[in-house]
Amino acid sequence: MGRTADQAKRDHLLRQVRAYVTDKGLADLSLRPLAKALGTSDRMLLYYFGSKEQLVARALDQDEGRPLLVLRRALEVAGAPTDPAAMRTMLDEAWRQFTTPPERRDILPVTFEVLTASVLDRERYGPLMRDLLTEWRRVLAGAFTGLGMSDGRAWCEATLLVDTLLGLLYTPLADGDWDRATATFRILLDRLEPAWHTRD
Repeated sequence: MGRTADQAKRDHLLRQVRAYVTDKGLADLSLRPLAKALGTSDRMLLYYFGSKEQLVARALDQDEGRPLLVLRRALEVAGAPTDPAAMRTMLDEAWRQFTTPPERRDILPVTFEVLTASVLDRERYGPLMRDLLTEWRRVLAGAFTGLGMSDGRAWCEATLLVDTLLGLLYTPLADGDWDRATATFRILLDRLEPAWHTRD
């Protein structure tokens, strides 16, 4: 019974932390003010999560609707796409998952803060962002191998998409032009899809 209560407490704290960092960002995030805002102590946060970085990582993962999880589940149910048109449909849906629900756009600024922090402070936030990017590339590369691509090419295709996707998500956070970003993503797929017909 104690473990169940502990898990419920952890989950509740993570939901609170996620809401806090979505609203406040990471720039001035400190455990003591965070703990005070959550009605707990910094010692308790460290007890449950070990470090501020782990707390942030778990909080960002505390979302059953996050695009990576949605995509992974879809692939588990339907299997990898078997032709370029199906691959494009899957990627269109991934883009929609990132850009359409308001809560997705709300969490993107924090995600990019973590990305920037992972460059400026590799020891603290580097592992978190590396794990996230690697997982995205792994999922997409697995889908590309379903089209008959070699592992090496599949990883390159996945890297191209993940890295470009980050740029296309970043810009509209600054200028607010999500329609242009969506149109640009579709042009990208127009350019890439013909090459997916070629196996190696």
